[in-house]
Amino acid sequence: MRNQLVPPVVGEGPLLRSLRAEVRAFTAEQAAAGTFVPRVDTWLTSWDSEFTRELGRRGWLGMVVPKEYGGQGRTFLERFVVTEELLASGAPVAAHWIAERQVGPSLLRFGSEQVKQTFLPRISRGEVLFGIGMSEPESGSDLASVQTRATRCEGGWRLTGTKVWTSGAHQADWFIVLARSAPLDERARHAGLSQFLVDLGSDGVTVAPIVSMSGEHHFNEVHLDEVFVPDHLVLGQAGDGWLQVTSELGYERSGPERILSTWALLAAATGCVADGILPQDPQLGRLVGRVAALRQMSLAVSNALEARQDADTAAAVVKLLGTTTEGDIAEYVATLAANGVLAEEVRVLLDAALLQRPGYTLRGGTNEILTGVVARGLGLR
Repeated sequence: MRNQLVPPVVGEGPLLRSLRAEVRAFTAEQAAAGTFVPRVDTWLTSWDSEFTRELGRRGWLGMVVPKEYGGQGRTFLERFVVTEELLASGAPVAAHWIAERQVGPSLLRFGSEQVKQTFLPRISRGEVLFGIGMSEPESGSDLASVQTRATRCEGGWRLTGTKVWTSGAHQADWFIVLARSAPLDERARHAGLSQFLVDLGSDGVTVAPIVSMSGEHHFNEVHLDEVFVPDHLVLGQAGDGWLQVTSELGYERSGPERILSTWALLAAATGCVADGILPQDPQLGRLVGRVAALRQMSLAVSNALEARQDADTAAAVVKLLGTTTEGDIAEYVATLAANGVLAEEVRVLLDAALLQRPGYTLRGGTNEILTGVVARGLGLR
């Protein structure tokens, strides 16, 4: 199989090229040593806490976190390059993914000084791992309808409810919970929501596995039964949960993981063409072109985040188009497999990609919901 790694983005300067080369050399060395076997969809399926801590030691976590909070004080573009190389190499990045991608920036923006000093240095070292408690059994993409409730008590809050599809909750240390902290007002459904930092080892927390048809365990239900959360672990201000969640979704929806989950598979197919194993095919070129365009869109969102600009609609576009492309890649390579011309290592990647394919357009917001988000952002509804 040919080199799976991505080329530089347009306009990439010496600093970013040097950083890309450094990360690329590291991942190649680790793969050659057998530290990991390249996979597809690694930000969800490949959990390796020690690999995460090694990234922390190298300064590749908490990259946009200021140095006074234990981070690297680097740019979103530098983070983009590191993220892209890790994904393209098929490295095991699931352990730190949520903490580094969206929890850290959210704590930095909304957290109290105590919360920042407590969590951000540990996230940057890969020592504390997070999950996200947004979706519920009856509240998937419609987050305003969450039923988990937060009731005021002496010194804090009591949380009761169930979260579902919580990636890595059985291995993580903490998770952020979106809960209703004030009665629902149908005229303002997004009001009265708050976010809480919850220790997954707390009394009243029960994690129940959701095992996929493949037998793999990535998702969980998390049941909260009168779980106490002290006041200082409320994220931001009580009642501001909706503002905070929509901000986090900008980070969640726009990154390279929304276009590169099946990159290793596409690269393998391209290598087969280059080696003469497969004939040249315009469809393959169209898929490569789509990924190239989406990379520039994802990079543009990183530029917007760097400039502290609103990128919610653009992030939704990247996620909508990117995850559709990821699925199309899997379907395309499956047609090649039907002809019996793929090497075994390519078939292994394909099998995994097809198993994961149904989730590509669901996680982070379904395509149907995101179409509405984009239409609203463009003033079309």
